[in-house]
Parts: sequence; structure tokens; C-alpha cells
Amino acid sequence: MQKDLSNYRRSYEKKELLESEVPENPMELFQKWFFEVEKTGGVEEANAMTVSTIGPDGYPKNRVVLLKKYTHEGFIFYTNYNSEKGKAIAACPRVCLSFFWPNMERQVIVKGNAEKIAENLSDGYFESRPRGSKLSALVSAQSEVVSGREELEEALKKLETAYRGKTVPRPDHWGGYIVKPVSVEFWQGRPNRLHDRIRYSLQNDYDWKKERLAP
Repeated sequence: MQKDLSNYRRSYEKKELLESEVPENPMELFQKWFFEVEKTGGVEEANAMTVSTIGPDGYPKNRVVLLKKYTHEGFIFYTNYNSEKGKAIAACPRVCLSFFWPNMERQVIVKGNAEKIAENLSDGYFESRPRGSKLSALVSAQSEVVSGREELEEALKKLETAYRGKTVPRPDHWGGYIVKPVSVEFWQGRPNRLHDRIRYSLQNDYDWKKERLAP
């Protein structure tokens, strides 16, 4: 089986990214781009990002998760700490995040260090989740092998009965990570594949160094 994709081409001509127009802090530019992506539309989940980790087996693995908050410190998402990604982060907290926004012909690539957020912050977010999502967090031993979907659905039914009329507690193995960036690259598609790439690198004095990269 094969399919030739060499003719899948398009010209990127929507925007430009110039050093004279970018702020000193990458989080300010990320916020600006995120708002523009939302305003323009065409991306159902602008907060979808790829999280890349290095597993204990030495292989990298990517998966798409949802960004739930960003601050001047970094990017926050939630997951099961005992999942494959949680175990990978525990062994090697250096991760990569990437956002792809085709409606604006843009990418953002973040390299940083992941660490657990405070428990009270995880509690607050967990409380805001729909009840079904809370129960699923209790049901799922994320990334573990199960006999079939029926096993999960039966376990969910039992929990629905057990917690009927009761508050669903946040399990200890579920919570948030913040990825504190050391490098943030902004990629803007341009004509003739001469794309704009600006990289911010965190310095020892906590200032950011800006550099243009060849496309």
C-alpha cells in the first residue's frame, strides 16, 4: 500500500513575524497569538496541544491534551499521574509542547520542565469538571490494559451508584502539571517556504534572548 503525497502543497501568505514587532516576553506573544486564533475561528479546540515525553524505554511519545491555563510562569494541563505520560514525566521532567493553528498558518513549540502544581489548585479545577468526568477519573487506570470497554462501563455504573447524592473526591493520582518553558519558538508560515521562526531562550538572569532561525 502506498500513496504519493508530494503534491499536497499550499502557499502560506496570511501573516508575518518580524523581530521589530515581538515583545520581550514569549508569554505575551503566546497570549496575543492565542486570542487571534480564537477570534479568527476555524480551530475547534485552540487549546489542543501535543505533549512529548521520553519514556523509560528511551522512546519519545506524543499525545494531544488540552491546555487548561497559562500564566507568566508556564502552561498547565491535567492528567492521571500514574498514566504513561505521568510516569515518563516522573522519570524525565523535560518535555515539549507544540501547538498547531492551521487557520493562522502558525505553530508554537515549547521546551520546558514539567512539575506538579499545588494540590489545592488541582482540587479547584477538579471541582469545576462535569460529574461524569470526575467519575471517569476514578474509574480509569489510565494507560493500563483492560479486558474491554464493558469493564470500564461496568465500573462507571458502580461508581455512579456509590456516589449518588455525594461529592466525588479528586483521586490522589490525578492532578495538574505546569510546564515552565526554557525555550519558546514561534513559527509563522510565509510564501515559498521562507517561513518566519523566532525563538526565545531563557537566560541565566531570567531574561529572554530572541533569535531568528532559518526556515
